Amino acid sequence: MLRRTRYAEIIDAQLDLFVREHADVLADVADRLRRYNAAERDEAEELYGDYVDAVETGTEILADLRDNYAQSLEEPDRYLAEFNRAVKQRLPEYALEIENR
Repeated sequence: MLRRTRYAEIIDAQLDLFVREHADVLADVADRLRRYNAAERDEAEELYGDYVDAVETGTEILADLRDNYAQSLEEPDRYLAEFNRAVKQRLPEYALEIENR
């Protein structure tokens, strides 16, 4: 049986909210990745840049969500680590960027 983390419920709710409220961002990331994967070599670099920009947009939203809640905690380090780990598991396309913010 998997052990739930201290902030699991709030993080699940936050990620559910992100998915629900920002479906357009998720769709844009998926579309740009599809375009990049289907591109000819001469278009690929530019399309990859577009994909990275779309991921960055989603990452900014997630980081704002995370950081705003973390400000309400006396010791936010555990929450921040759990949030980043949850993003890695549930929304892996944002995992690298979220840890860098």
